[in-house]
Amino acid sequence: MLKTTGERKRSPPVKVLSGQLRTAERSGTADCGDAFTVRLRGGRSLLASLVWMQGTVLELQLDRNTVLLMDETGTFAVQGVNNIPKGKPCLSQGTYVMVMGVIQAVSPEPVIRAVKMADLSELAALHRRMWKLEVEELQRLLA
Repeated sequence: MLKTTGERKRSPPVKVLSGQLRTAERSGTADCGDAFTVRLRGGRSLLASLVWMQGTVLELQLDRNTVLLMDETGTFAVQGVNNIPKGKPCLSQGTYVMVMGVIQAVSPEPVIRAVKMADLSELAALHRRMWKLEVEELQRLLA
């Protein structure tokens, strides 16, 4: 597929925890747009602009086009939720969701602009148990 001059190629999403984003540092502009350096265990790091996160919906602010989610390492805000296609409504308090989005801010609280969201509530217990392991495995392979 050919890219036009105006299109930018983004790296695939990096699975991260909110606590990792909270300590990330802006790395200027990379080929994929604004990028952040995410610190990993063992002194390694990854460059990320597009992330994949999972968490439980804590608060809906649909008038502000935002939801607040929480994973096992803290909270993070997701903007642009009214603009993303969703197969079945996944925006209710207590729902466990995955969100893919572009990093907007990392401090004092991570903020991402949603590109995709999906409801994972049906198997939430399994997804919650596996999430940290999935994050660690992908980061190990990418770093």
